[in-house]
Amino acid sequence: MTNSTPDTKSTIDTAAISTQLDKLAQTPEQFRKINTFMKRRTHMSQYCEQALLDARYHGIYVNATGKLGVLGDVNQINDLRALFADSTNGCAAPLTLEIGFGMGDSLLEMAKNAPEQNFVGIEVHEPGIGRITFLADELGLDNLKIINGDAIALLDNLPDDHLDTVQLYFPDPWQKKRHYKRRFVTHDRMAKVVRTLKNGGKFHAATDWEHYAFWMLEVLDSMSEFHNPNGKGNFADRPDYRPLTKFEQRGITHGHGVWDLIYIKN
Repeated sequence: MTNSTPDTKSTIDTAAISTQLDKLAQTPEQFRKINTFMKRRTHMSQYCEQALLDARYHGIYVNATGKLGVLGDVNQINDLRALFADSTNGCAAPLTLEIGFGMGDSLLEMAKNAPEQNFVGIEVHEPGIGRITFLADELGLDNLKIINGDAIALLDNLPDDHLDTVQLYFPDPWQKKRHYKRRFVTHDRMAKVVRTLKNGGKFHAATDWEHYAFWMLEVLDSMSEFHNPNGKGNFADRPDYRPLTKFEQRGITHGHGVWDLIYIKN
């Protein structure tokens, strides 16, 4: 259980990150509401398309649009626990929300490895939505639900103290300076995460972009609602429950760093 960050001195200018975050906080609110995601059209396999369009999968894919290329509506989803009312675990089991699960490999593995817990994943990438929905159905998992749509809009709908864990694994780093405002981890957006977490709830992020890693560290360490169990200014070792994906392992083999951040709501 070791952090895969290379043993080299960081060249990240943390003072510049602090300045950039201060400027972002002064940006008018309407411009800070810009999307944190971009829908991209990519090839989709037949079984992924089937899972997106066939009503038999609606028990897993809870807000299916019935069409391809359409962003899902989350306006009517205001209680994630209610999605598990008829499941083996019921509504009271520990609940994890993963934001932006990509192709779904790690989320599917976590749901398989922790059948006593409930998991919800939200994504806009349809091949990933279709793939994880199809595979979850094949495996007979009833502790996993999938949502198509904007995670920020979903968080705004959820009650206070609703979630046990929020996960953000390898989010789009929006590496160009003019795109920093699109990064999911900002003070405004993390305030929404804090509100929906239970006291003692956990936010866990992982990234392979060093600048974004230190950006997240700056944001999260400055929030009084969170504490860093590894000590302020420190990253976490990768916990055993976060699966090591093929993509991540390939990056580590080539000397690329991966940084985990774990924060607990006070």
